[in-house]
Amino acid sequence: MTVDRSSDAGALGIEACLESDMFNPAEFPTADVFARLATELHDSDGVTETVDAVVEFALRALNCSHAGVMFAVRDGRPQVAAVSDPVIETVYEFQIEAGEGPMIDALSNGVVVHIPDAKVDPRWPRWSELLGDLGIHSVLHLPLVVSDRTGGVLSVYNTMPDAFSTDDEAVAHILARHAAVAVASAREEANLAQAVDARKLIGQAMGILMERFDLDADRAFEVLRRYSQHGNIKLREVAQQLVDTRKLPRS
Repeated sequence: MTVDRSSDAGALGIEACLESDMFNPAEFPTADVFARLATELHDSDGVTETVDAVVEFALRALNCSHAGVMFAVRDGRPQVAAVSDPVIETVYEFQIEAGEGPMIDALSNGVVVHIPDAKVDPRWPRWSELLGDLGIHSVLHLPLVVSDRTGGVLSVYNTMPDAFSTDDEAVAHILARHAAVAVASAREEANLAQAVDARKLIGQAMGILMERFDLDADRAFEVLRRYSQHGNIKLREVAQQLVDTRKLPRS
């Protein structure tokens, strides 16, 4: 999603952090600043707010004109998590459709990809042509790694060539490490909440079957599981249909 600076609570927290007395560019980066950044990220309410805050912080703390975060999705295509503007969504989607590009390399191999000038980089000609048309030259992709697993990529861009200095890259590395932990925690909490909701829903569906057909809990769950397997439908979806319609899907 595109960062909404006017309404995003996490981004506003980062903005306040950067505009406060604690943020002194001459001292940046310091351990104290990034410790406070970590607190801001972990206090963000949910995955969406966390990745939006990461993008907002990147725009303010790094020498970049555009930024974005891409998620790795297990057994599926990468997912655009947050972008500073539609331009970066276009760049991301182009690589997803093509199945190649520097973002794909960073995501697949868990490596940093730094491109001083996309216009003259020979590795991905179509991608280079696209970025030239969009007026983007400098590109830096950093994997978001937790426990040796790459869960996403932080991307920063600049309209000028050779825009990212060694210091910029060092700051980006620190931001990526904090972002990786914060995003992983937010996604885990979201998955746990979804799992709890699914268990409640399945429990409701089992209750309906137990009352209607005088089944015990084990038999009721077996009925749901059988309909799920025979219909190739997720168990949660079978339960949802039963709760909504009081009818099981046709097997």
